[in-house]
Amino acid sequence: MRRSGELASSSTAAPGGAAPAARGHTDWATLQRLFPYLWQYKWRVLAALAFMVGAKLANVGVPLLLKNLVDAMSFKPGDAQALLVVPVALLLGYGLLRLSTSVFTELRELVFSRATQGASRSIALETFRHLHALSLRFHLERQTGGMTRDIERGVRGIESLISYSLYSIIPTLIEVALVLTILAVKFDAWFAWITIAALAVYIVFTVTVTEWRTKFRKEANEFDSAAHSKAVDSLLNYETVKYFNNEDFEARRYDESLDRYRRSRIKAQFTLSMLNTGQQLIIAVALVTMLWRATLGVVDGRMTLGDLVMVNAFMIQLYIPLNFLGVLYREIKQSLTDLDKMFVLMEREREVADAPGAPVLQGLEQPVVRFEHVNFAYEPARQILHDLSFEIPAGKTVAVVGPSGSGKSTLARLLYRFYDVQEGKITIAGQDIRAVTQASVRQAIGIVPQDTVLFNDTVEYNIAYGRPGAGRAEVEQAARAAHIHAFIEAMPRGYQTMVGERGLKLSGGEKQRVAIARTLLKDPPILIFDEATSALDSANERAIQAELESAAQNKTVLVIAHRLSTVVDAHEILVLDAGRIIERGNHGQLLALDGRYARMWALQRQSSERVPQDAAQPAG
Repeated sequence: MRRSGELASSSTAAPGGAAPAARGHTDWATLQRLFPYLWQYKWRVLAALAFMVGAKLANVGVPLLLKNLVDAMSFKPGDAQALLVVPVALLLGYGLLRLSTSVFTELRELVFSRATQGASRSIALETFRHLHALSLRFHLERQTGGMTRDIERGVRGIESLISYSLYSIIPTLIEVALVLTILAVKFDAWFAWITIAALAVYIVFTVTVTEWRTKFRKEANEFDSAAHSKAVDSLLNYETVKYFNNEDFEARRYDESLDRYRRSRIKAQFTLSMLNTGQQLIIAVALVTMLWRATLGVVDGRMTLGDLVMVNAFMIQLYIPLNFLGVLYREIKQSLTDLDKMFVLMEREREVADAPGAPVLQGLEQPVVRFEHVNFAYEPARQILHDLSFEIPAGKTVAVVGPSGSGKSTLARLLYRFYDVQEGKITIAGQDIRAVTQASVRQAIGIVPQDTVLFNDTVEYNIAYGRPGAGRAEVEQAARAAHIHAFIEAMPRGYQTMVGERGLKLSGGEKQRVAIARTLLKDPPILIFDEATSALDSANERAIQAELESAAQNKTVLVIAHRLSTVVDAHEILVLDAGRIIERGNHGQLLALDGRYARMWALQRQSSERVPQDAAQPAG
């Protein structure tokens, strides 16, 4: 039963269910989405822009001063004043301008780094919170490795986008505008037109080739994410790989993804070489043309030697950053793509959302739980629950039993509001759980699940997770109640023992007792025990069962069980089959009915009686 719902949920959306993932945005829309995060630091943004303009004015001033310095060196022989005064002053000015360029650049980066890091932090945190707010259906469908890589790229893309645009593209555009103005004013317009033509050809060529190359970069990223997802999935399922001796199979799958990634990267590198060669050709032609015209001007007497040096310096200053325009454009496009993926993830609609202005759950002193005519399906083709109605009175225990696939664990998911019912309603203390906040509903419920997954942290951390902030004494008290304190103390590092990925360093029974301790520490008014002792041996099961019964005193409890021996003391037992209640009553009443429950009880009794007899047989 337990797997039917989970598997069903991973295939298609619920009826009327989750909205499909949002589509990507245009680059401009992505920038508009990013802008508010940066504008929180508007004074830093404005200061950074001011420092950037200052750096470029100083940078453009360097060739102008260099021209004057060269021209000043054309003094008459024996003119000591020109030799000692003019060049020295110009040299000092030249040095100051060079220093100013560096100082303004560093001030810009220093001032703007807080805005960059602050925006990255805000977006990453918002994405993290949004992922936790998405439905269980989304998390059953997603691939952890690929999704984490998308988030990682998105956060890195913010820094890259700001760095490349604010620190490279915008300063270059400012410098181009200043240089064109100077060339047009001081010399004939041909210098400006040659520069403009060269820049236009350069930019068109770069953008065209880079757009063509983008598909290879996207392909490479997709193969990279696929390889990463396969690696993470395989390592998370390390034991399963070992059980079936499939290390070579997993290595082949991973290598196939790596090979596809390698081939796409080779294509990307080949096209990059084409781009760089074309760019250098355009730059060389433009530079030679400009210097040829400047040389003619010097020969004709229209320009000085200093003017020739200045034109050359301007061209070098312009084309050095333009050398990287293809890389910058590609990286900006890639950063926008990566950032867009993260924004699309953030815009994924919540399948289960709080109603506007929803209040918190009240009346938990007497938390009666009711399922009223509940119909539910993970997918339209297969309904799980059919017109289900029952009540768990405050302070009482109701058990649900039945064969696998009958819908037992679905009850817990609906009560936690991982999904919303299609028809009917579920109430706690008379309040429809869809009308109150999800946080208050989940705060009121504690669960010991059948499949316990722990954080890769210490035993103490995992127990204290039931109530963050609980003291060590409270953690130990919960561990004693779960009969795991002695085991923890016997380990070399005690409560500081690391449990490993998903708790794999602990046995199934030890993990389950940690889960029990965690829930006992939370101490909520409503408890769900989903096969809470299934991984324990008989002796520990009886001891912990007593503790659970003690913890359940005066609490509203839903017990989901296969072992009927764990539910004989329940106030009411529901027998579920194919999503319908076919029998209900306490243990004695159900035995007297001599129906499905009675047959299940008889089969389990026979099985338990056979075990000691089989164990007593001599080994043969």
